[in-house]
Amino acid sequence: MKTFSAIAIYFIIWWLMLILILPWGVKSAHEAGVEVEEGHDAGAPVHHHLLIKALATTVVASIVFAFVYWIATTHPFSLNDIPFMPKFRLY
Repeated sequence: MKTFSAIAIYFIIWWLMLILILPWGVKSAHEAGVEVEEGHDAGAPVHHHLLIKALATTVVASIVFAFVYWIATTHPFSLNDIPFMPKFRLY
């Protein structure tokens, strides 16, 4: 895998993991029992914890990328190993 491809794949995995991790631990003002000021949305999060979520995203994305990199470099299986798939000629 070339360097630019690896960076691009990691970038895509990082953003996908961020989308999955963002809702973790979010409490709205209504759920937290906090009084909402006039003009504020009651469904907005009280504390977003973006730094912790960014660090968690980086850790999870690194683990997922390591797995993807291992599959891309070692080729432990092919499409022909998947049951009920038509056989492919890759040459």
